[in-house]
Amino acid sequence: MRPLQPASRVAVVLSPALGDSLLMMIVVRNLRANGVAVTAFGRNAIALAQWFPDLDIQPDLTRETAQAILPRYERVIAMRRDGPIADPALQLPEVVLLEPACRARSSKSMAERLMQFCRDELGLAQAGKSNGMSAPGVFEHRRHRTRIAIHPTASTRDKCWLPSRFLRLALKLRKLGFDPQFVVAPQEREAWAFVESHGIALPELGSLENVAAWLYESGWFIGNDSGIGHLASCLEVPTLSLFMRRGLARTWQPGWGTGRVVIGGYLPTARLRERYWKYTLSVARVARAFERLRHQMHEALA
Repeated sequence: MRPLQPASRVAVVLSPALGDSLLMMIVVRNLRANGVAVTAFGRNAIALAQWFPDLDIQPDLTRETAQAILPRYERVIAMRRDGPIADPALQLPEVVLLEPACRARSSKSMAERLMQFCRDELGLAQAGKSNGMSAPGVFEHRRHRTRIAIHPTASTRDKCWLPSRFLRLALKLRKLGFDPQFVVAPQEREAWAFVESHGIALPELGSLENVAAWLYESGWFIGNDSGIGHLASCLEVPTLSLFMRRGLARTWQPGWGTGRVVIGGYLPTARLRERYWKYTLSVARVARAFERLRHQMHEALA
């Protein structure tokens, strides 16, 4: 791969998935920090544009806009060759795909892999894990210290812990003096409205920017392996993430703020762990993991 020059113009086509998009912004931030003229294209990033100061962020590309815009750049970086850059008729400059770095055997988290990619593959002298996200000044970090944001959904059902156990966990945390509140997408609200009958809040947040502001002012986060977990970690909210197995947790755990992961109990094969992890992970184990997260945060602040 040719070394990038400070005057190089690079386009980063972000993934439509929130978590992947936030991770790819590590590459955007490092390119910008090294003087490269970089533009990021993506729906999640444009929704959070005010949270990424000094970065050039543009809306999602379509097949038509990609044909008009991308040939202007010397290099295009994407997770994989799909979406708007999959068109074989599209005349692109050099294309760099991040998927091989994501799939490589490694003990590092994805955030660490992308930082290393910036150093080793892009040749950037200064490279860190930050994706450049910072809150507008109107918000106060962890203002509601007892509020626990609970995110019980994920991109696929196999990543989701049992709804009844999320509710029992919330009730247990409430008895300990916390204010657990569930955060779900608008189209998921109907399925989770039952928590309100138990006195657990289910705020209507609407836009992704509102979700980010609400998370930023929350004291804690507990949730499945999901983009919202990565968002909470970006915002330096202490994060407890629930994973089906250890290998996935090592790779995809949120990689920014203070955080812990908890996985299901022992099962002999990866297939069994993926299928039954949610039944082997008890409320008591998640509650103990949250107590260890609290202790970890206390030590970090001491």
